[in-house]
Formats: sequence, structure tokens, C-alpha cells
Amino acid sequence: VQLQACGGGLVPAGGSLRLSCAASGLDFSVYHMGWFRQAPGKEREFVSAMDRSGTTPYYADSMKGRFTISKNNARNTLFLQMNSLKPEDTALYYCAAARFWGSAYDRPNVYNFWGQGTLVTVSS
Repeated sequence: VQLQACGGGLVPAGGSLRLSCAASGLDFSVYHMGWFRQAPGKEREFVSAMDRSGTTPYYADSMKGRFTISKNNARNTLFLQMNSLKPEDTALYYCAAARFWGSAYDRPNVYNFWGQGTLVTVSS
């Protein structure tokens, strides 16, 4: 199984980025997907998640209204559109896949597979 995240970069505050996560080696359509991030010196933090069908999104409170998650099962790809970026959004962003999550979509330990991360840096 491979989850290849890309799309990170350096942007000024207020800017936008679109992250992608290309999945291979698994039946993407039966996995719930999530985005997490980790800033230097901090714990891994939930960002957003999407159910396996791609119809029910979930967001951390601080991302609501700024970030949009989408899941394209035909392309085996997960996306995260990030707008109005803030310096505090600077982190390594990871995508992850969960076969089952109950209601614990925001907990890293329910995810079975992780990507390598893509770095997002927001300058002030």
C-alpha cells in the first residue's frame, strides 16, 4: 500500500494550496480517508476526514470554512483544498487510510496506512 501526498509548498499568509494524496495497493473505495498535520515540536493533529463514499466530510474546528476535503474514488485520490492559510497552518501534512473508524475519524490510531507527508509553510 502506498499513499503519496504532494502539493505542499511555501505560500504567504492568506494564500491557498491544494494537497493531493494518490493511493495504490488498496481498494480505495472501501477506505475512509483523513488528513493530519504535525508542526515542529507538536503532536500530530487531526485536520479533516472523508468517509469511504466521499459524501460525508469532517473538519477540525479551526479548519472549518477554510479547508475543503474531497475524495475521488475513480481516481484513487484524496484532496485537501486549503484557503486563507495562516502561519499556524505550517506543518507536515499526512494523508491516511482507515478501513473502519466507528466515530473516531479524528484519532490517528484508527488509521491503517499513512503517507510520507508533504510540507506546508505559510509565511507571515
